[in-house]
Amino acid sequence: MNILVINAGSSSLKYQLLNPDTQEVLAKGLCERIGIDGKFTYKPAGKDPIKDADVAMPTHSEAIQTVLHALVDEKNGVISSMKEIDAVGHRVVHGGEKFAQSVLITDEVMAAIEECNPLAPLHNPANIIGIKACQELMPGTPMVAVFDTAFHQTMPPVAYTYALPYEYYEQDKVRRYGFHGTSHKYVSQRAAAMLGKPIEELKLISCHLGNGSSITAIDGGKSVDTSMGFTPLAGLPMGTRSGDLDAGILEYLMHKHGYNIDEMLNVLNKKSGVLGISGVSSDFRDLESAAPQGNQRAQLALDVFDYSVKKFIGSYAAAMGGVDAIIFTAGVGENGPDTRANVVSGLEFMGVKIDPEKNNTRGKEVDVATDDSKVRILVIPTNEELMIAMDTAAIARG
Repeated sequence: MNILVINAGSSSLKYQLLNPDTQEVLAKGLCERIGIDGKFTYKPAGKDPIKDADVAMPTHSEAIQTVLHALVDEKNGVISSMKEIDAVGHRVVHGGEKFAQSVLITDEVMAAIEECNPLAPLHNPANIIGIKACQELMPGTPMVAVFDTAFHQTMPPVAYTYALPYEYYEQDKVRRYGFHGTSHKYVSQRAAAMLGKPIEELKLISCHLGNGSSITAIDGGKSVDTSMGFTPLAGLPMGTRSGDLDAGILEYLMHKHGYNIDEMLNVLNKKSGVLGISGVSSDFRDLESAAPQGNQRAQLALDVFDYSVKKFIGSYAAAMGGVDAIIFTAGVGENGPDTRANVVSGLEFMGVKIDPEKNNTRGKEVDVATDDSKVRILVIPTNEELMIAMDTAAIARG
């Protein structure tokens, strides 16, 4: 079964054609600068790639048309006709409280996704444009929506309720939603397979650490708490995002510097996190190069990040009454042995012991805990596209 996975942004569109049964990626690529001048990248398995080609893409419809043409191209295509695409899986950032799992897209589902637009004004409208463009070009092909927020809809009210007047939840749907759900779901399933135990018997803490970072407590395969909140600004300090802070700081800085709310949010979203602390970069690799050369702010940024991850792990272990495995995934989690070692340092009292030799690894699925560690420490590369394809295939098969 071939599934086309689409991740549509406001001016970009990532795509991947893959077979979720064999996990084979037939082709993948990117459409950029949609509505501006149009750049197209296409990487077919075992054939000549196309990089940064100039292709006119006034709208997402032309972008998807370009992708479909490339997939069936006589010379560089990977399928002979569009009929070989069995279904399309669309990443949708925000499903609100309406969607607790992936769904077949109908008119009613589209209306419900549009109702969630105020909760993700930068992402959901772009996701909807991508869906509509596919529907127009591929009538009759099943379309499935896979939501970043859906995995976290199993959180109990005690975890998602903010201590604000309750009418803000009832009327305005202000609550913790959480994100990166597709990634957390995928790595938790892989963790169960690695440990050789049913997921229903496991307490897992999944650390998705990258430019955007979140941590999720997963009890019996279900998300019971997560660090991101109403928006992806909450929780850990990230590449450029502040993470959790005292809301009184906003009032103080806005008065002192004359910022309006948009300017203040720009600081919190684009100029904060490890970039803000270090003054060097939002890329952890740059910080890891600068810190040993005596850059104290780069070291402080790394330390603040590691300390925050450690605190969340401790609090989630307490919330679940224990933990069987800690998972590290995404760019920094998969490729940052120093980050992993620093995060779990001091957690020996919980039965967490890391093996320095095993931990000296990047981007591979491996258990880096010592043989006698009561808690396993798993490095698991995430694969959100595969998870979207698996969900899409399951729904398309009915």
